[in-house]
Amino acid sequence: MKVLVIGDMCRDVYIYGTCRKMCPDAPIPVFVPTQKRENKGMAGNVYENLLSLSMPSVLISNDNAVIKTRYVEESKNHMLLRVDSGEESINRITGIEDFRLSDYDAVIISDYDKGYIHEDDIRLICHYHPLVFLDTKKIIGEYCKNCAFIKINVSEYERSFKDFKNPAELWAEDKMIVTLGSAGCMFKNNIYKVEKVEIRDTSGAGDTFLASLVFEYLQSGDIEKALKFANKCSTIVVQQKGVTVIDDAQRIL
Repeated sequence: MKVLVIGDMCRDVYIYGTCRKMCPDAPIPVFVPTQKRENKGMAGNVYENLLSLSMPSVLISNDNAVIKTRYVEESKNHMLLRVDSGEESINRITGIEDFRLSDYDAVIISDYDKGYIHEDDIRLICHYHPLVFLDTKKIIGEYCKNCAFIKINVSEYERSFKDFKNPAELWAEDKMIVTLGSAGCMFKNNIYKVEKVEIRDTSGAGDTFLASLVFEYLQSGDIEKALKFANKCSTIVVQQKGVTVIDDAQRIL
């Protein structure tokens, strides 16, 4: 089996350090860096999770111009500041017709709405492939009607569907997977709960959820099994510092 991941990518940079005194000329702590970690983020993190799960995958993305730098007090894992750069330089995806989408068992669109993928691109990808998993920051609309599944978080869900009274939107009910944070996820009005754990960092957990969901769905063909597996995997990564990926060893714990 093989998966194609299409979407905006960034570099997630974590600068860890200490804060042992206050700045004398402003009411802010003095941050002393001690270590730096970085990895692929957004669509790149989905891709890295699939590889870590031993799922052959290909990533089509921007040239990694976006950088998200987080400054974190290391003893309490408290984020002091996030600095984003490079979003203005992202170019729109081209050549979708030449991607040979039929070579892949599933396509993941990881759309952080930074300008790489437009609504028409999503519509076109879904036209060419029958099993598309979409994760988007855009308002849900007719452009993604032919996706197999749409994964969004609860705030994105409420932003797109405040009441579900528009008949034109009812097609989405059978496709929508809503992640609920520590409450698990929702699909077709069923709640799939997760184990209560100590959360250290939620960054990238949605990417792990999406990659794990697709991985298990391709193995079993059972969306409920896939949802439970994705819940388990995302629960593991939120217990760790920074943006991390699930792997074969962790998922059986």
